Amino acid sequence: MGRNSLQLNFRIALRLLLSKRRAMLMSLAGIVFGVALLIVMLAQTSGFEGFFIRTILGTNGALRVQDRFQETVTSMVAADEGADDSFEVALREGQTYVQGIQNPRQVLEGVLAFDSVVDASPVLRGPVRVTSGFRSEEGRLHGIDATSYIAVSDLDRQIVSGSLGDFAVQPDGIILGSVLADRLGLRVGDPVLLRGAQEQRRFRLVAIFESGIELVDRVHFYAHMREARLVLNEFDSVSYIQVTLDDPDRAPEIAAHMSQVLGYHVASWQARERSWLEVFRALKLSSAISMTTILVIAGLGMFNTLAIIVMERAREIAILRSFGYSRRDILSIFLLQGVLVYVAGTLLGWLSAAVLTRIIESIPIRIRGIFSTDHFIMHWSFNHYLIAAAIAFVVVITAALIPARRASLVEPGAVVRGTSG
Repeated sequence: MGRNSLQLNFRIALRLLLSKRRAMLMSLAGIVFGVALLIVMLAQTSGFEGFFIRTILGTNGALRVQDRFQETVTSMVAADEGADDSFEVALREGQTYVQGIQNPRQVLEGVLAFDSVVDASPVLRGPVRVTSGFRSEEGRLHGIDATSYIAVSDLDRQIVSGSLGDFAVQPDGIILGSVLADRLGLRVGDPVLLRGAQEQRRFRLVAIFESGIELVDRVHFYAHMREARLVLNEFDSVSYIQVTLDDPDRAPEIAAHMSQVLGYHVASWQARERSWLEVFRALKLSSAISMTTILVIAGLGMFNTLAIIVMERAREIAILRSFGYSRRDILSIFLLQGVLVYVAGTLLGWLSAAVLTRIIESIPIRIRGIFSTDHFIMHWSFNHYLIAAAIAFVVVITAALIPARRASLVEPGAVVRGTSG
C-alpha cells in the first residue's frame, strides 16, 4: 500500500466516521472516561501501597533477624542384658524454639558482613504499661541504640514534637507515638512511669513521633537500651536485629541466604506484611476490572456504530470495490476508524487522568485508621498510562475488527443485485 493510497484510505475512514458523529462522540467519551479513571484508580491504590511500604521500611526495616530453632538431641545408653559393654545412641527429638538473640554482638557482626546490608541495629522489645497521672495504657517498649537505630529507620523524620537530640543526651528520655501520647494526655517534658513484669521506672517524655500507621503510633515507644533492659529485666539478649538493605525488593532472597548462614530466622518485610500486600493487589485488580468494564461498554458502543456504518454504506463500499479497492483496503479503512478513536480517546484520557490526579492529591482529607494522612496519596507512574493504553487498544481494535471484516466481505455484484446483507 503506497503513501497516497494510505492517505486516501485515511480520508475515507474519517469521512465515514464523521457520518455518525454523535454516536462516535459518545463512544469516544466512554473511552476517555475509562482510560482516565483506570489511571486515577491505579495511581491512588499504588500511592497508598507505596506509602504503606515506605512506612513499614522506615519503622520495621527491610529485614528482621530474630529467634532460631535449635536442634534437640538426647541420648540413651544401650547394652545387652548381663554384658559389660554398653553404647550410647543419639536421639534427635526435633527442634527447640529459642526466642530472641542470645549473642547479639556476634550476630550483628555477621549481618553487617553481607554486601547488600547498609546498616543494622539491635532492638530489645517487650510489653510495658505506660502510666501518666491517672491514665494508663499498654504498649511495646523498644530499647534502642539511638545512633544505629536512626540509620535503619525513619524515626528522625517522624518526630513531630521534641527532638532526637534531647533523647540522645537524656538517659531517662522516652519517645512516644502520637496516638499513645494523645490517649495519655502527655506533652514533651511530662513525666512517664513504665511498669514491666517486675520493675518500674520513671522516664521523661522528650519527643513524640508519628509514623503514619495508626497501630504503630498507638503501641510503639522508644527508650535507651540500658534503661529498657532494667524495665524488662533482660540483660543479655535482644529481641531482634533490624536491617536496612540497598535494595529492599531483594529482601526475600537475602533473608533466605542470611538465615542459612546465621542459623537464625530472618523475616523480610514482604513476608511480615504479606496480608496487607495481598489486600493492595486485590484492590488494584478490582479497580482495573471495574474501569475496564467502562472501556468494554464504550467499545460495544463503537462496535454498534461501525456495524451500522457498514450496513448503511454497503453501496459505497461496493462502489469502492468496483473501482479496484481490495478486501485489504476496505479492512484497513474500517480499522483506521478504530485507530482514530483509540488514539484520540487515549490521548484525551491521559490528559484527563493527569488533571484529575493533580486535583485529587490536592484535596484535603483527614484519614485515620490503617493510615494517617491529611490528603489523598497519588503515585505518578507512566506504567499506569501504558497499562490503560494497552487495555483500551485491545477493546477498541477488537470492537473495530468485526465490522471491518464484514465490510471487507461485501461483494459489488451482490449489492447491485440487491442481495447484500
